[in-house]
Amino acid sequence: MLGIWVLCQAANLVAAVWMLCAIISGSNRALLIAKSFDQLGNATTGGNEDELISSRAAKARKRGEKWACVLCKILDKIEANHCENSIEYDEGKP
Repeated sequence: MLGIWVLCQAANLVAAVWMLCAIISGSNRALLIAKSFDQLGNATTGGNEDELISSRAAKARKRGEKWACVLCKILDKIEANHCENSIEYDEGKP
């Protein structure tokens, strides 16, 4: 497992540098990499590895979970209906 951890750290570094290059060059790949980091964060906190944190939060908000209500309120200020739109994104994936 320690070897896998080392490989994951190397992959994280490569992904971070690649994402920065994609941002600078205006490539859409930056958004794809950002979504993969989002999924990693969701899996790390006990969610499904194939789901975005905002999708998980939108579902939890419907159940009245406070953390989700706070997170969605913040995200919805950045982008209108962000949490709800993320559910549609996750469900529309192949």
